[in-house]
Amino acid sequence: MNYPNTRRYTTRSRSVIQEHTVLRNTYLLLGLSLLFSALCTVFSVVFQLSHANILLHIICLYGLLFLVQMNAHNGLGILFTFLFTGYMGISLGPILNVFLHSYANGTAIVLNTTACTGIIFLVLSAYTLASGKNFSYMGGTLFMLLFAGILLSLLGIFLSIPLLHLAMSAVFILVFSGLIMYHTSEIVHGGETNYILATISLYLAIYNLFLNLLQLLAMLQNNNRN
Repeated sequence: MNYPNTRRYTTRSRSVIQEHTVLRNTYLLLGLSLLFSALCTVFSVVFQLSHANILLHIICLYGLLFLVQMNAHNGLGILFTFLFTGYMGISLGPILNVFLHSYANGTAIVLNTTACTGIIFLVLSAYTLASGKNFSYMGGTLFMLLFAGILLSLLGIFLSIPLLHLAMSAVFILVFSGLIMYHTSEIVHGGETNYILATISLYLAIYNLFLNLLQLLAMLQNNNRN
């Protein structure tokens, strides 16, 4: 069976990537960064590394992010990108260990979350590239939704309401899915011309999308068991 529309959109996406240097470099660096981050996560999970001290974690997190931004226009920016994404991967290990050891089907939840995250990223990126639409107008709405999600998170600290946690995860999933489209559109339409900064923006959107999908799938699994 032939799908001419699908072929046309796929060809269009490939053409855009080939013609757009920033986008091509971004996807290359993003792919390598995600692979390196995944390897660091596996290392952290296998050796069951524990959470870092919260103050040390904040210093490392924002310190590395600051170094990436300060060196985004020189070769050191690539080095700090790998250091930042590697550290994020290591930090993800203890979180995954909680799910792997707290749920009978923890491995399935993690694998399903990984698959869903990858599919969402590929579909949204392909649509943004193929449609050629400029999604810069989404910026204000996305940040408002992000703020709403943060408020829900703060309420969740004081209130133990399962539906609130579900709503929080759902809002964040929408926000970070939208940010994938927003950042991709910014690259295509010239709003972002630095592939290192573009890589970090997309990486953080994917990373946070993964975390919130993980929480949502785990909560849904708990509800089904109850």
